Amino acid sequence: MFISFEGTEGVGKTTLIGKIYHYLQQQGQDVVLTREPGGTPMAEHIRSLLLSVNPDEMMSNDTELLLMYAARAQHLQQVIKPALEAGKTVLCDRFVDASFAYQCAGRGLSAKKLNVLNQNFVSYLPHITFWLDAPTEIGMSRARERGDLDRFEQEKAIFFEKVRAGYQSLFEREGNRIKRLDATQTPEHVFEQALSYLK
Repeated sequence: MFISFEGTEGVGKTTLIGKIYHYLQQQGQDVVLTREPGGTPMAEHIRSLLLSVNPDEMMSNDTELLLMYAARAQHLQQVIKPALEAGKTVLCDRFVDASFAYQCAGRGLSAKKLNVLNQNFVSYLPHITFWLDAPTEIGMSRARERGDLDRFEQEKAIFFEKVRAGYQSLFEREGNRIKRLDATQTPEHVFEQALSYLK
């Protein structure tokens, strides 16, 4: 099974992934835990480019999108595809839905660009996607509490409102795959929500 986890900053994805990872291991499953952008040494280098703040050169929206897919192509070939073909369960912190929410809904890029990249470079889609949803001010408050903010976390509230709306649009279109979890609840309640879908 291929499971992805989505949401804006600070909604508790890392906590939920950890809980599900340990739960599935206790069930005897062979589980691979990974993330995007990243997941391989090369993709992690690309991640550092995407997240670093560089006041001397602003990254263009197209560059951001292409770097995301460069990391994703490497990640798919090196980690996700081999794991799934070996019968393992893959838990991935963000996947293609994040590109729609952040680069299309958030940055305003055409979904046609995304579709071309998906058709040519994405060979697998998650069987189930958990969307952790919370008001953006809650997520941003949590993100600020963690310390230094990366390039995405420094975006203004209006950007994250657009991202959240992008996830809502995906959820309305693909409700069979995407499951909305109320991320304003406690981590235990969020885990129980996710577990009800997995069972």
